Amino acid sequence: MADDTAPTFGSRDLRLPDELRGPLKAHLADLKQAYKARSWAGRVGFGKRPAVVVIDLAAFWTDPRHTIGSNVDVVVEASARLARAARAAGAPVFFTCFAHDPSHPKSPHDLKQPISIPNDDPRVWEIDPRLERRPTEKIVWKRYASAFKGTNFHDMLTMSRVDTLIVVGVSTSHCVYATCRDATDAFHVIVPREGVGERCELAHEVFLHDIDVDLGDVMSMDEVIGYLATVRNGVAGGQND
Repeated sequence: MADDTAPTFGSRDLRLPDELRGPLKAHLADLKQAYKARSWAGRVGFGKRPAVVVIDLAAFWTDPRHTIGSNVDVVVEASARLARAARAAGAPVFFTCFAHDPSHPKSPHDLKQPISIPNDDPRVWEIDPRLERRPTEKIVWKRYASAFKGTNFHDMLTMSRVDTLIVVGVSTSHCVYATCRDATDAFHVIVPREGVGERCELAHEVFLHDIDVDLGDVMSMDEVIGYLATVRNGVAGGQND
């Protein structure tokens, strides 16, 4: 039976009706089996050299008072746990944030989401302190949904010889999904389900399903932490090959 428990993240007015949650999750589970029957939804598994990327966990997204923000405390806490495990394993940790620039030309997409951006408070772009970001952990400043588009993120992963990208943060249907889409042809993409979320419950569930059948492996945080426990000096098995 599908879990019909309401999520503890997101915006209350964007949650599924209680009577639809169980049937939707059951349908998505059935869809996954149908995809498997068509030889989709295979497993990419872990590689040898992981990195973690924490997507957009700054106040602009984590503070419900902002137009695009919502309560994602459980996502922040799960991502902090993952970051600690990665550091213990010697695996690189990256963060992303929006490269806010009031002089940047407007795009057609800005008509879809007219977002009020506070120009006078740079603290909204600071990584949530619960993540305990270290000065040696790179922030990828981006203008687009994907951590890869218009940045040198791919170059930095290549320089670090990374083959496995563990993705957490917000939002599942937008920046997390876009990052997974751009990563899937070059890296083993792993998404710990407790480490991602967003305002809209329906979008979260549907896009998490699509990531799992098409782009990477969605699994529990405990499984990912267990893998990182096998990594030493950034390499699974501890061998510096």
